[in-house]
Amino acid sequence: MKKVLTVAGSDSGGGAGIQADLKTFAALRVYGTSVITALTAQNTLGVHGVHPVPAEFVARQLDAVLSDMDIEAAKTGMLVNADIIEVVARKVKDYGLKQLVVDPVMVATTGGSLLAEKAEAALKKELLPLALLITPNLPEAEVLTGRKIKTEKDMRECARILHDMGVSFVLIKGGHLEEEAEEAVDILYDGANYYRFTKPKLKINATHGSGCTLSAALTALLAQGLPVEEAVARAKEFVFQSIKGAFPVGKGVLPVNPLAML
Repeated sequence: MKKVLTVAGSDSGGGAGIQADLKTFAALRVYGTSVITALTAQNTLGVHGVHPVPAEFVARQLDAVLSDMDIEAAKTGMLVNADIIEVVARKVKDYGLKQLVVDPVMVATTGGSLLAEKAEAALKKELLPLALLITPNLPEAEVLTGRKIKTEKDMRECARILHDMGVSFVLIKGGHLEEEAEEAVDILYDGANYYRFTKPKLKINATHGSGCTLSAALTALLAQGLPVEEAVARAKEFVFQSIKGAFPVGKGVLPVNPLAML
C-alpha cells in the first residue's frame, strides 16, 4: 500500500482539512499520514476560531513522519502563516519529496480566512517552486497572480503566470466561473499544453471540503503512479461523486462525502 502525507489544518466539523484528506486517502486505498498545522473551531456554518500550531512543532511532526516512512506523495492545505510555510518548504527539500500537491488554501468555503496576509509572499517564493502540481480555485488564483478571472481565457493566462513561478503543473478550478452556468470547468497547464476538464454543476449546496478532497485524491492517485492528466480526470470524477453523494450534516454548507464511491 502506498503511503501519503497531508500537511493541513484540522476541521472540528469533520468536513474539510485533515479529516477530509484522511477519508479520501482511505477511500482511494492509500495509507494516510498527517501533520497538523492548526486547530480550527469550525462547522458547516463557518470558521469560528483558528489556533496555529507552533512552526517548530510542525517541523517535529514532519521529521517524525518523513524519517520513518517512505512517502510517495504529499499535499499541503491550510498553512496559516509564513513561519509554517518556510518550515514545510525546508522539510520538502531536506527529505527530497518529489510529488508535492499544493492546495493554496486562503479562504474556507464557508467564508473564513485561513491564511495570514504576510504568508502569501512566502507561499509564492518558498513553496510553489517545489510543487509538482498546484490546485487554486479562482479567488486563490486571482490573489496569487494579481489578475481578475472572468473567462476561460483568463484562467489560461493565470495558469501560465503560475507555471512561470516554477510550478510543473497548474490546475485552476473554475467552479466559480460566471460564464459557465451549467458546467464546472477546470484548466490544467503543463507549460506546453492546456487540458480542459468539465463536469455538470450539481444543484446541491454540498461543497464544504471539495478543494481538500480534490487535492487529497490527486495525491493518492499520483502516489499510485498515474500521470498528472489522468490523475486530474479521475480526481475530478471522485469529487463529483463525493458532492453527489453528500448527505445532511449540520445547518450550513454540506460537507462532501469522500466515501460515496464505495
